Amino acid sequence: MKDKINSREIAMDILIEILENGAYSHIVLRQALNKYQFLDKQDRALISRIVGGTLEHLLSIDAVLNQVAKPRVEKMKPLIRTLLRMSVYQLLYLDKVPDSAVCNEAVKIAVKRKFTGLKGFVNGVLRSVSREKEVLFQEKFSEEALQALAFPDGVTPDELRALTLSGSTENKAYSEFLAIASLTTSLPPWLLRRWIGELGWEETKRMALAFFREEPVSVRCNLSRASMEEITQSLDKQGVSWRHSPYADKVLYLSGYNYLEGLEVFLQGWVQVQDVSSVLAGEAAEINEGDFILDVCAAPGGKSLHMADRLKGTGRVEARDVSWAKTSMIEENICRCGFTNLNAVCQDARVLTPEMVKKADVVIADLPCSGLGIIGKKPDIKIKIKEESLHELASLQREILSVVWQYVKPGGVLVYSTCTINQEENYENMQWLMEHYPFTAVDITKRFVPELQTASMREGWMQFLPGKHGCDGFFVAVLKRKEMDEAQAKGKN
Repeated sequence: MKDKINSREIAMDILIEILENGAYSHIVLRQALNKYQFLDKQDRALISRIVGGTLEHLLSIDAVLNQVAKPRVEKMKPLIRTLLRMSVYQLLYLDKVPDSAVCNEAVKIAVKRKFTGLKGFVNGVLRSVSREKEVLFQEKFSEEALQALAFPDGVTPDELRALTLSGSTENKAYSEFLAIASLTTSLPPWLLRRWIGELGWEETKRMALAFFREEPVSVRCNLSRASMEEITQSLDKQGVSWRHSPYADKVLYLSGYNYLEGLEVFLQGWVQVQDVSSVLAGEAAEINEGDFILDVCAAPGGKSLHMADRLKGTGRVEARDVSWAKTSMIEENICRCGFTNLNAVCQDARVLTPEMVKKADVVIADLPCSGLGIIGKKPDIKIKIKEESLHELASLQREILSVVWQYVKPGGVLVYSTCTINQEENYENMQWLMEHYPFTAVDITKRFVPELQTASMREGWMQFLPGKHGCDGFFVAVLKRKEMDEAQAKGKN
């Protein structure tokens, strides 16, 4: 007789792939949930919660373990390290799971995986955390502690900017605050330093809290394929809870279902999973029926599908990406949604396609980035990302922009977007593009609902922030190519 499948053991194996082998959380988790579709909704939800929660709170969890365990976390055997991390997460953050059950299950898994000699260690560490968690958790790592954490007095805005730029730790109050804030938010100190310098502590704190919250799935409705009434009636029939987004009328928030791929609206291609911020990036560009739209870094194809839907069967959308693995994802979505005016092409965006120069009415450049705006959905980003990689990504974006701007017709537009919160990858690259190439920023203010119409949008760009705008962290700018390039104008004078 086969052993009963253990949801916690599945979660542990997923976490080992992510934390020890460098796999991407969203890919490994999706593959595992597809493999174990037959598990009931409660077990699948527990797997997702343990994996996501352990990654979300990893810095805090490791700090707790290092207070009660020897050796330190980094010296432990990988499986035991992962088992303890996910068990501490359950002890500290899952109120409905009895502490005794968490400890007992961890010991059983250790024994099953041939670590019988360490079962006493596992049990002892977890029992210590259980006994001391009121002090460990409530005073340092709870959301209440984060809400109450105040920026130190005596650090002026000018000094803060200087400290941020230099990375200095000479100001004792500031460096102590960063250390505490890092454990409370479970974000690396260098990232907090950047965000506090750019956005201030209160905005950074609001984002950190938003990253911890579980949000419903956001889907964009393909209204050229089905009406909103047909879509919502289908959801009602399958018992799915839904509500409209206040920011985009074609976006719904879904919850209460077991398996997205089992929903009729998904199978019929009536909806596409896409955050409202990404949808708004597509809405910001003025699309006319019959347009040719080129999406240069398209996988998995959300914006390309959005453009094809807006064209209502006219025009053409070409969705490109750098590998066959990525373009195959786009093709799967094209087949599911049934769009005939959209095709996928394997093409490196850094390599010019001469025959495409000045052919596109709209170029969508949603470029590779650090992904700091989607930490709430992919929490392993904050574990893996390094500060030096931000510079590398900003340089990669400029390399791509220096090529793809040429595809835009004079009078056409380039939509530049990223899913990050980092001025070097966003605003600074927008400014660089306009300084080097014949583009001007478009006033996109009136293309959004009043709640999103901020002063920053009058400059032709918008930075969406988690916790403030009810969506992912996302940057979007719409840039129009001048009817006559400056070089051409000089030649006529």
